[in-house]
Formats: sequence, C-alpha cells, structure tokens
Amino acid sequence: MAATPAPPKAPPKPTWDPRKPEPPFPWLRPTIRIRLTLLYGGMFLIAGILLLSIIYLLAAQAIHEGSGQSFQISGSGVTIRSDTCPELNNATTDDARNAALKACNDALKQHALDGLLSRSLLALLGLAVIAFAFGYAMAGRVLTPLGRITRTARAVAGSDLSRRIELDGPDDELKELADTLDDMLERLERAFTAQQRFVGNASHELRTPLAINRTLLEVHLSDPNAPMELQQLGKTLLATNERSEQLVEGLLLLARSDNQIVERKPVDLAEVASQAVDQVHAEAEAKGVEIRGERAPAVVQGNGVLLERIALNLVQNAVRYNVPENGWVEVATEFQHGQAVLVVANTGPVVPAYEIDNLFEPFRRLRTERTGSDKGVGLGLSIARSVARAHGGHIAARPREGGGLVMRVTLPT
Repeated sequence: MAATPAPPKAPPKPTWDPRKPEPPFPWLRPTIRIRLTLLYGGMFLIAGILLLSIIYLLAAQAIHEGSGQSFQISGSGVTIRSDTCPELNNATTDDARNAALKACNDALKQHALDGLLSRSLLALLGLAVIAFAFGYAMAGRVLTPLGRITRTARAVAGSDLSRRIELDGPDDELKELADTLDDMLERLERAFTAQQRFVGNASHELRTPLAINRTLLEVHLSDPNAPMELQQLGKTLLATNERSEQLVEGLLLLARSDNQIVERKPVDLAEVASQAVDQVHAEAEAKGVEIRGERAPAVVQGNGVLLERIALNLVQNAVRYNVPENGWVEVATEFQHGQAVLVVANTGPVVPAYEIDNLFEPFRRLRTERTGSDKGVGLGLSIARSVARAHGGHIAARPREGGGLVMRVTLPT
C-alpha cells in the first residue's frame, strides 16, 4: 500500500507585525539614520584625533629644535628678574642662574604645548558636535525615500494593496527600488483581486443550482406517499446539499472578509459573544456541554456581522469538538492594554502544538475527531482569522492543559 503523503506545512508566521505599537522611546532604536550618524561622526572624530596628534608632535619637535641652543650666564654684577620664572630672582650664583634659566625654558615650552593641546581639543569637540549634527541631517535627507517606502509597506501590510510609493527625484538606486516595489504591488493587487473575484463569482454561480436542488428535494420529501427508501435517500441528499451550501457561503464570506473593513461602527464584543452563545445553546445542551464565562464590555470599531461570525465559529467549534461527557466551553470578553479581547476555551481532545497552525488553513482538520463531515466544512477558523485581520487584529490558539484549545482574538479599539 502506498504511503499517505504528508500534509503540506503551513506557511511560516510573519516575523514583523505591522500593527505592533511603537516603542516608548523610538529615538533609542539603532536605526540606520543613527548608525550612519555615528559612522560619519566617528570617522570625523578619529580623523581629528589623528590630525591633532600629528600637529602636537610636529609642534613639540619645532619648539624643541628652536630652543636647542644653550645659554650660559657668567660675570659679576649680573641681575636677572622675571615674573614668569621667579626662581631667577633668587639665584645668586652663575650656576644657579643657568639652572633656573634652563628650567624656566623647559617650563615655557611645556606650557605652550599644553595650551596648544587644550585649545585644539576644544576646537575638535566643537567641530565633532557640528559633524554629528551635519551627519544626522544628511543621513535623514538621504534616508527620506526609505521612510516613504516603509510607510507604504505598512499600509500594504494592512491589506491596502492600492497604495503606491511613487517616489520622485533622481534616478538612483532608491528610486529603482521604489519603482520595482510599485510594479510588484501592482501585480499583487491584480492577482489578489482576480482571486477574490473568482471565488466570489464561483460562489454566486454555485448558489443557484444548490438552491434548486434543495427545493426539489424538499418537494419530494413533502410527498406523504413517497416510499421510505426514497425519503431516506432524500434526507441524505438534503443533508449533503446543505453542507455544500455551507461551503459556498463560507467561501463567499472568506473572500469578502479578506478585504479591509471600510465602514466601521461601534460593536460590543460582549454582545456579539452573547448572541453567538444563544445561537449555539441548543446544540450545547444536546451534547451536554456547559457554556460559561464572564463577558465584560469591550467596544471595537468594526463590522458587527463579521465580528459575530468570528464568535459564532469559535463557539461552534468549541461545542462540536468537545469531550463526550462533562464538557464545558468558556466564552469571555475583556478590555486589556487598550485592546478588546475575546477568549474561547473548551475541553476536548488533546491537540498537538505542531497542529495549531494547520487549523487555520482552509479545509484543514485534525486527523482524529475533526475529520467527520458532519461537523463543518473546514472554513470556520480560516474565516475567523481573515475577519480578525480585516479588522486590524489577530487570532491565536494554544493547546489547553488536559485537552482542548484556548482561542484568543485581539482587536484594536
């Protein structure tokens, strides 16, 4: 028997979240502008130190060579007075005068060199400040196109593929990069729009025959004289047709929810979650699953119908994929760190951590309890993730200790 091929791996998660808040001190980040400034200023500082060292050595050599001649004082009645070298005033002998004169000459040379060094260091410090400021300004001017490219990339990452960089200026490497990115964004927008149009058109086209099939089956099932075998076959076909309709509706909703939400209204996640719980309450009672949890007010700006779809899909999955006895589902909403949070946790089968990413892929289920065709069409979590992204939020899942999952939806307010 041929081995079953392994399912394709889920795509890697993005390492950068465009909705990630800015750090509290953005000027402390090691940005390219700061690094270029440090590079320019550091190179100037090193060159200035080398130049100052060379000037100091040359000046010391010149002073030494210029004062290399020795002076000898001899004779009687010689009086030398100096305010700079008071030792000469107290010298009474020729040897003392000569020694004091030599010491005074050396002290004057050292004083001149020290003065040259201190003034040069002050000048170097001032020029270094000017160099760093000039380097920072020039780096900002050079990197302005990169900032524009980054802002456009952030907008595109937020599902706005219509944005373009449209960089003007000289035809340099940065403009070439911007034009290349614009061409890539245009191709991506065409491909993405064509894909959505295809899914939408296909879903609409499939609705009509499925609706006709459902009507015909319901008409035949309403006939009281129909044989029992025919009625059983009609019920089976009607259930299959209903599942196909759910699949089409899911595909249409998935294609629609991938777009950015334009019209937003205040929506309370607590109310949305409560409505989802009310819709699933009968199914939960039939399966013996308890639904609990505190739902605090958490208002977001978004589409109420799509947000209700998130809550409904998560609660339905939590009820359907639960333990046979004494199962529970906890549905909670809260306002945390400036964001609205919806948490749905449930008891259920043990879910391996490496299977978590696969659950959000369309038509993907676990290999065990989630393979039953009567539990859904495999689009619930995909739709929930697409709706969350369209609202600028995200959804994450983690295995619960003892079995089941903890689904956490975070949406900006």
